[in-house]
Order: sequence, then C-alpha cells, then structure tokens
Amino acid sequence: MCSITTHSSESIIEEILKIYYSIKDLEDEEILQDTSDHLKNVYQRLDDLITLPMDDEAAENILNGHGFDQILDTITKFRCLYTIRLETEHANSILTSNEPWEILKNYSFYPNYCQLVRTEYQGAGLKANDTVVFLGSGPLPLTLILMCHQHGLKGIGIEQDEQRAELSRKVVDKLGLSNAIKIIHGNHFQLPLSEGVDLIMIAAQAQPKKEIVEQLAKALPAGTKISCRIYEKGLRRLLDRSILVDLPANLTDEFKECCRIHPLPPVNNTVVFAVRSSAAAPEGQ
Repeated sequence: MCSITTHSSESIIEEILKIYYSIKDLEDEEILQDTSDHLKNVYQRLDDLITLPMDDEAAENILNGHGFDQILDTITKFRCLYTIRLETEHANSILTSNEPWEILKNYSFYPNYCQLVRTEYQGAGLKANDTVVFLGSGPLPLTLILMCHQHGLKGIGIEQDEQRAELSRKVVDKLGLSNAIKIIHGNHFQLPLSEGVDLIMIAAQAQPKKEIVEQLAKALPAGTKISCRIYEKGLRRLLDRSILVDLPANLTDEFKECCRIHPLPPVNNTVVFAVRSSAAAPEGQ
C-alpha cells in the first residue's frame, strides 16, 4: 500500500522520489519479466498516489515546479511497461483457459474498461455496426473487445509491436470475435485506412501524442472523428507528460474539440473528442 498518510505536498513529493529510486535502474526487460512482488507493490503504490484527491493547480505545482522531468518520464515509462506486462500475462491466461470470457472478466481493470468504453461509445454518438480504430491496442485489446461484444461495433486495432499484435489476434480468436475485430501491425502512419471509419481512438499510453495528432491532422479527411484518452485530472497527470509538455489543449488547430469527459472512479482517463476540421486553403487563395 502507499506509504502516504497525509496529502501534503511534501509527503507526495517524498513518495514520488521513493517510487523513482526504486525503479530508476531497471531495464525494460526486467520490468516486463521480473516475477517478484517488488514491482507489483511499486505499481500499486503508484496507483494509490495518482488517485489521491488533489486539485489540478496543486498537482501541477508539484509536477512542474521541482525539476522532475526525468523522474516523471521514468515513472511514466515504468507504468506503461508494467501495464503491458499485466495485459500480456492475462492474455496468455485467456489462451490457456476453457472459459476465456470468465478469465477476461477477472482482469483487475475490467470494470474500469467497461465504464470507459461506455463513456466513449456514448460520447462519440456511436451505434451498432459502426467501425472504430484503436491506436495502441496492445496485447489485450480490451477496448475493442468490449466495444464489439457489448455494443455491436466493428473494430480495428493498430499495434506497433509485432509480438503483441500477434498475441492480441489469438486472444480475439479465442473469444470468438475474429469476425468483428481485425488487428494490424503498424502505427499512426497506417492511417487513413481503406475501410470507412466512424471513430479513431488514441490510447492513453500511445506516444508521442503530439506527433500522432499532427500526423492525423495531415492524413485524415475533414469530418473524421477522433477520441484521445489522457491523464489530466489531479495527480493522474503524472502519467501523461504530454499534458504538461506538448499536447495543446485543443489537440491542434486542425481539430475542433467537441467535448471533454472527465473521469469518475474507477476510471482514471479524461476522454477528449474532436473532429477534423476543414483543410486549410492553399497559400495564395
């Protein structure tokens, strides 16, 4: 459990530093492969930390005011890799089970995803048989699984790691959703696809967000709808450096923000919805 007993800035800074020093020397493969309880405990402490009640201004003062750039980058990378590890472990459990859906529902973040997916389905005004693309679908494409299984959508996942893409294809097949979900090995440069798409979703851990959004602004036709998951409220922004550094509040000038839905427990992500605005007129016109 998190060692913080009060919510003072000093105790939060101390906990951030403790977490950093416990992981700063770890190689990526150590985070992905270590079987001890140490990293599990660090991950839990981090989750306890980011959900402490704190207003946005106070959180920004802590995260922006102490020269924490390298520290926060290390913590963000750790959580991303450890989340991939958890998803990979659960994906493999699904593949070896005779009751894959029961295993899926036992994933610790399943309730979070159910609520988050419902928010995105409603916020984007989707309907059955619409097609969504998810950038950064990962080894366990839970967002697409829930979108398609619960809401009757068609899904396309784009995952840049080939092994994770292949693992997620096997999971989709095991759950009987291969006719509804297609997984592509690639990245945001694959867009636009030949298929008609009703929503392009950007994962919270898809990075670098600024580059992704700028590429989408160049590639997507006017009227394309996107959603972007970000960690924006309170100490949650510790997990998304782009909010502090380089992601414009309105995404880019080429997108018009439609709405921004803030998280309610157990969800941590704010979801931003935007539409690709009309292309700028050529110079001289």
